[in-house]
Amino acid sequence: MNPVWIIAKKRDGEELSSQDIGTFISGYAAGKIPDYQMSALAMAIYLRGMSTAEIAALTDHMLASGARFTWPSGGTPKVDKHSTGGIGDKVSLPLAPMLACCGLQVPMISGRGLGATGGTLDKLEAIPGFRTNLSLDEMRAVTERVGCVISGATADLVPADRKLYALRDVTATVPSIPLITASIMSKKLAEGLEALVLDVKFGSGAFMKTAELARQLARSMVNTGQRMNVPTTALLTDMNQPLGRMAGNAVEVDESVAALEGRGPADLMEVTLALGAELLVSTRKAETVESARQQLQQTIDSGAAREKFAEMVAAQGGNLDAPRSVAPASEVKTHQAGFISRMDTEKLGQAVIAMRGGRKQLGDLLDLSTGFEMLVRLGDRVETGQPLAKLFAPANVAEEGRQLLLAAIEIAEESPVLGPLILEHVG
Repeated sequence: MNPVWIIAKKRDGEELSSQDIGTFISGYAAGKIPDYQMSALAMAIYLRGMSTAEIAALTDHMLASGARFTWPSGGTPKVDKHSTGGIGDKVSLPLAPMLACCGLQVPMISGRGLGATGGTLDKLEAIPGFRTNLSLDEMRAVTERVGCVISGATADLVPADRKLYALRDVTATVPSIPLITASIMSKKLAEGLEALVLDVKFGSGAFMKTAELARQLARSMVNTGQRMNVPTTALLTDMNQPLGRMAGNAVEVDESVAALEGRGPADLMEVTLALGAELLVSTRKAETVESARQQLQQTIDSGAAREKFAEMVAAQGGNLDAPRSVAPASEVKTHQAGFISRMDTEKLGQAVIAMRGGRKQLGDLLDLSTGFEMLVRLGDRVETGQPLAKLFAPANVAEEGRQLLLAAIEIAEESPVLGPLILEHVG
């Protein structure tokens, strides 16, 4: 079929068939359809949207463009979690070993920092020796031996998504719910999962700034997962302030280890337990969310999850007990009294980038020792001269980080009205 006809069909608001989509995606992945025609289709999708059936077909054909995990039938259930990204979101690090201790296996494919959002792989590379470039065979072996693995996508895993994502980034078509859905779900479904939970964030530090946009994305991904016979649920979680207290790379690993030792911040633990409980219920390892949370908490109380995390780190070449470098600390103090009324959480992420803990452009080398610790939360009362945060940065970049952090925090005379951390369940 002529690619122009498919582009015109979507441009005019018609529904594409699975064959239309398959022809286009396989042709693009093989290099037979050029970037300019894929760009035109992506823009038509951005402007016209897609039905649930079209999104599922797009996901399926992107999935079919490359390799995927296969597992023995009747084995331990394979599960995973995906977050749409936020500042201080380190949930994957404690959650994977907790799930492994509950009789599940987690073949987690993760990514690097994107924009102001931190990346799981970057955080893990703050652990000396840790490898994030395992082959599919290595990932499979670690999953089956240890119960969990966290590594990057290999070149042969959903190559259509890799090509299309790079194209979307330079053609103003990134914020398209159908394209986001297909990108995320094709990579996750390539893991051969029996259950998936999605952490869809909203707020100033999230890709989706409003709860309604996050809800639309959550429904799209849940519908796609379920249509493709993978039990999928989602939670909408608040990202109007960092999750936990630490943001950066080495410092987030430190906070993750503290969480596994029973010393995690309440908000981080609330989201981690809630996401994990969804997977235990979906795989029938627990009958209720409450009993699932108790199972997960027991892995921390017994020390099993901390031990499992160290085992996973060792299996990927790292040493959890080796010292992790953290930059010199300094305090960031407020110049006025009042209530913490708002945080521009995206700007807080930009502070980490300014201190070289994140990328300004592809290929930037990171300083994994930088970051900050938030000492206040939304609604807290502060006095003039009180520390708002602790900065971890070398002197040559600390001032820029300090100014961004101060600019990101608003102080008012009245305390703000705060919503719940977990807004709702979808699925």
